[in-house]
Amino acid sequence: MEQTSQIAFGRQDPCGRLAGTHDKWDLLAALTHAAAEFELSHRTLGVLKALLTFFPDRALPAEPGSAIVFPSNRKLMERLNGMPESTLRRHLAALTKLGIVSRKNSPNRKRYARRTGDDMPLAFGFDLSPLACHACQIFDAALDAKARAEHLAVLRDRVAVLRQELLELADGTAEVLLETVRKLLRRKPCEAELTQAAQTLRSEIASRTPEESPRAAKLPARILSGPGSQNERHIQDSIKKDSDSEGAQAGQPSKQPARSAAEDSKAEKNSELATVLRACPEVQTYYPDRLRSWQDADRIAEKISPMIGIEMPVLSDARAAMGRKEAATAVMCILEKLSTIRSPGAYLRRLAQKARTGQFSTAPMLNALLQTGHRAKIVS
Repeated sequence: MEQTSQIAFGRQDPCGRLAGTHDKWDLLAALTHAAAEFELSHRTLGVLKALLTFFPDRALPAEPGSAIVFPSNRKLMERLNGMPESTLRRHLAALTKLGIVSRKNSPNRKRYARRTGDDMPLAFGFDLSPLACHACQIFDAALDAKARAEHLAVLRDRVAVLRQELLELADGTAEVLLETVRKLLRRKPCEAELTQAAQTLRSEIASRTPEESPRAAKLPARILSGPGSQNERHIQDSIKKDSDSEGAQAGQPSKQPARSAAEDSKAEKNSELATVLRACPEVQTYYPDRLRSWQDADRIAEKISPMIGIEMPVLSDARAAMGRKEAATAVMCILEKLSTIRSPGAYLRRLAQKARTGQFSTAPMLNALLQTGHRAKIVS
């Protein structure tokens, strides 16, 4: 722990900012993201949070001695839901040793303040200003930790996709490797373990894949006899003729003019969006205005995701895997069944993994919501 203290909080802030103020809750959130780097447990962070609640202002000053709080151990234990005093002392010592807070002891080691009117010229207790002094380093560490977490999430997804590909090729063989990777993905593996697993899976897949894959064959130079516009007109004319023929047989000739391809496409898209909104009415509580297009749906999905526990990297990954329209639909379906889904972020990440292998569609999710009045469990 001493080595971590020297590395994490030296005497001089690397950004050179030893003055100013910072939001105390932003600092706590950043320190929580970077907890592993500073070897901070969640209980130690809980004690720091309790100390911060005794500082009246949200803006925490960085000037030494300007943010002293002096709660008794009894008051701290009350705010920590009855934490034992021995445990409290241990976590307070860890915070002090790390340099996040410092102690200013009175002659009798009691915590108190002397006031003169509205001023408090003398106070003894815990000084929280070191937390603001090292704000730059804490925020940088939090950004690095978030980047590493996103990188690990991508590696996990790649390993999961490779495992699925090998599972489809193996036909009952390679059970040991597949089981080893399955157990690895159930833990929290490091980058080296995931990289090694990916390399092993790629080697195994390469050994089972023929050199000339059918998917690598070139497409014929001319698949159809005419350009795309002619084929579209041909299809539309065929449909129109069939419709006219049926109407004539029934004695009711069609009087409606033919619509353009753009009108048909727009009507189809509006119909699809209407179906989604009918299956997922809960989205209207977050966005009371009418959703007129898939751009609106995509935008509101991005707004809703953080509210229900889906981080932006997970949503971005889902958009890349299944497309923005399907991702927005999946988010709205998850919102509709939020009470039955323990981890929406992990759920959407799993759907994205299925989409990469061509095993995902939002149709079953929508059908389940439409057919059972939102009582059925979402299937994918």
